[in-house]
Amino acid sequence: MSEGVKLLSGTEGQAAVQLARDAIELYLRTGEMMDGSEIQLPDIFNEIRGVFVTLTKGHDLRGCIGHPYADSSLRHAITDSALSAALRDPRFPPVKKEELDDITVEVTILTKPELVDVPAKDLPSSIKIGRHGLIVKSGYRQGLLLPQVAPDNDFDEIEFLNHTCIKAGLPHDAWVTGAEVYAFEGQIFTESEPRGEVIEKDFKEGSCSGK
Repeated sequence: MSEGVKLLSGTEGQAAVQLARDAIELYLRTGEMMDGSEIQLPDIFNEIRGVFVTLTKGHDLRGCIGHPYADSSLRHAITDSALSAALRDPRFPPVKKEELDDITVEVTILTKPELVDVPAKDLPSSIKIGRHGLIVKSGYRQGLLLPQVAPDNDFDEIEFLNHTCIKAGLPHDAWVTGAEVYAFEGQIFTESEPRGEVIEKDFKEGSCSGK
């Protein structure tokens, strides 16, 4: 993790995942939306952080949306991302209440994306697989892949760059031809199984997140 960035403790990570699940369950049960201000949380949840929430069902992605940039408090970013992952991911139908016992909730706390300001030929050697997530930008197009995506799919650095370009709707080699590449890191907390123990995932373990 980048220097100067405060990590969440295991207890705080557990609270982050529980907050995400609670936001989804409350909405599906009552139609009410949480913003995280309703409950007491440690002070770190008031910090401005970027977040992604990933939902998986079995081994399949069920929703993944987040705040790539630190634009709101951690508590709000988690609840908003959780509801978006469950209800607004355009790749999937909205999650139903009956599915919740089969869905695993994962929260990735992001560092600030930093421009990888090197010549294109040096981009692959500037990326650490299992540590860095990537954002590729060109014009109005932007694509993001979380740090856990590359090891989960056995991507090397060039494949990771290529797939992030594709995620942005760009040619796979756009990173060679002038697209901006940003790198960030993530601290990952996930349920070991639906409603199970919350564990901190090592960056190199991989996950279904962000596919």
